[in-house]
Amino acid sequence: MGIEIGIEWLTLIMFGSLLALLMAGLPLAFVTGGLACVFLFVLGDARALNIVPSRIFPLMTNYQLSAIPLFIFMAAMLERAGLINEMFDVIYKLLGGLKGGLAAATVLASTVLAAMVGVIGAAVVTMGIIALPAMLSRGYDPKIAMGSIMAGGTLGILIPPSILAIIYAVVAEQSVGELFIGAVIPGLLLSGMYIAYAVVRSYINPRLGPPIPMEERVSTREKIRLLGNMAAPIALIVVVLGVIFSGVATPVEAAGIGTFGAFIVAAIHRKLDWQTIREACLTTLKASAMVIWIMFGATIFVGLYVLEGGQQFVQQSLTATGLGPWGILLLMQVILIILGMFLDWVGILLLCVPIFVPIVKALGAASFGLETPDDLVLWFGVLYLVNMQMSFLSPPFGYALFYLRGVAPPEIPMGDIFRAALPFLALQVVGLALCMFFPQIIIWLPRLVYG
Repeated sequence: MGIEIGIEWLTLIMFGSLLALLMAGLPLAFVTGGLACVFLFVLGDARALNIVPSRIFPLMTNYQLSAIPLFIFMAAMLERAGLINEMFDVIYKLLGGLKGGLAAATVLASTVLAAMVGVIGAAVVTMGIIALPAMLSRGYDPKIAMGSIMAGGTLGILIPPSILAIIYAVVAEQSVGELFIGAVIPGLLLSGMYIAYAVVRSYINPRLGPPIPMEERVSTREKIRLLGNMAAPIALIVVVLGVIFSGVATPVEAAGIGTFGAFIVAAIHRKLDWQTIREACLTTLKASAMVIWIMFGATIFVGLYVLEGGQQFVQQSLTATGLGPWGILLLMQVILIILGMFLDWVGILLLCVPIFVPIVKALGAASFGLETPDDLVLWFGVLYLVNMQMSFLSPPFGYALFYLRGVAPPEIPMGDIFRAALPFLALQVVGLALCMFFPQIIIWLPRLVYG
């Protein structure tokens, strides 16, 4: 028989050792899985080790998760085919004449990109390579330039087809389609806030974001021709999201359609060759394998914690704070924001969501002024996605900051990149608050679509 440890100590030991090993720079996937096996061995008996296959097998056979490699592959194909560069070029020529127009173009291009790419890194890196030099060479304030790239890049987590939303739906046992549709308006709301911020600040102080010089602007006729170039990829986005929203196809089937469409789009742009396909396959393999391994490790870790009574412990601790439903919800958001500074998004999802979702359900829809439990779960799911978007921008370990560091000119100090993120982080807090206190922002569209 294993050792008996009180749940308070167990919480401290499990999460303390997790934090210590992550600080030592070990990869999350193997830290969570390895620790889980050690604790299983110490706490349980031979039978307790059965939790390993029983937690992993449902994930391996989960149909919904097969959308992940497909969406990553679609994104990788479009990126390899040079479409992202073209798209920025088009939007940039359309909006370049405005003050702050290039920053607005960056966010807009990132929003369209988010609808093609469910992964964050690609958007920030690509925009950092294309848009940052374009803005700096035209005298843009580096902070506005970098902030708009990072903030725009994080939209990939929110705007469908988001990979995070697929994993969340699987873990929280929820409909992927509903989560996708619920995230559309919050995603567009944040995108609009970023654009408004960049443009308004540039109009107040034109030195921050000057319009591009007259000789670089293009005629209306040329603009229409440029839009024609973008017809294929935009049609692809419309088809993929259209079949999901209309309910014609499941997200997995839509991902299949998107992948096939990406081949066609690459062929139209004369970029379909073995090199492109091979690179796209490798990108997909690396990204999917990372996600799946983290899922395996974290699900055993949390499974063990819940088995030892962790769920009840967290629930009692939250109730004992005497905060009431809104207080508990706020506390959860704060915990997620703090974790977002140190862990990556798949890890946070698998460590927190299995514990948080039952607690939110137990608080009941009525305590937040919502009508049905379904509304409650959907609302909390999208709040979670908006919250995770903040984790990419929050210093000291926000991923977007380091993605940008990798491609920004070496003379820009890391401190400037941190400072560039702060105003956009503040906008995300405002966006999160709006979604919390006006649940209709999230619930209205899914209700309209699903009735």
